[in-house]
Amino acid sequence: MEIKLVQSQAEGGEIGLQLFKEALLNGAKSFGLATGSTPISIYKAISESNLDFSKAVSINLDEYVGISSNHPESYHYFMREHLFGKKPFAHSFVPNGEAVDLKSEIERYDEIINENPIDLQLLGLGQNGHIGFNEPGTSFASKTHIVNLTENTIRANSRFFESEDQVPKQAISMGIASILRAKEILIAAYGQNKAKAVKDFIQGPVTEAVPASILQKHPNVIVILDPAAASLLKKVN
Repeated sequence: MEIKLVQSQAEGGEIGLQLFKEALLNGAKSFGLATGSTPISIYKAISESNLDFSKAVSINLDEYVGISSNHPESYHYFMREHLFGKKPFAHSFVPNGEAVDLKSEIERYDEIINENPIDLQLLGLGQNGHIGFNEPGTSFASKTHIVNLTENTIRANSRFFESEDQVPKQAISMGIASILRAKEILIAAYGQNKAKAVKDFIQGPVTEAVPASILQKHPNVIVILDPAAASLLKKVN
């Protein structure tokens, strides 16, 4: 696990851009993507670059259940606004949260992941240590599944909705086992509110109570942190 300390999210975005560029130069064809506030600086840097993803595939981690892909808080909409509208991929896959048959949608998404092995997976980090929407207690062996979001996550996401009551209570999420199959993983975290989760996932025990802690076992992980997010770590070189 390699830790890169940055002074700002904008600086983290530039590092993320370089990692995506290196992946493309090394022949990467499939990119796992995340949503939320953390990756925005990376997407901004990519959007302003000359990188070309027209022959690559993107596979998003998750989507809320029960809201339209055109809803301003859907992850389909987020990706169009922050990346796909400026840097289109040959194919971009996001779970269908409106699917009538969620079981079939889960099977379909697992098949997409199997057919397009992820070269570089981008992750954010939840305050409770979740990755994707894999909440504490999720099996490390999990594949794509339906998640009942915790009160902590619902509260954290309520800032994006008019009220907490409007926040979806379920999501479709790529599973932890699927995430771990990526050849390279990039995870970023910024701010004091992520400091405990950062410490737990990097220097705590590997436990399903902290889903991100399993990344300690992955052979190729890069972590981007600002000083606040890294503040509880014992030592960072």
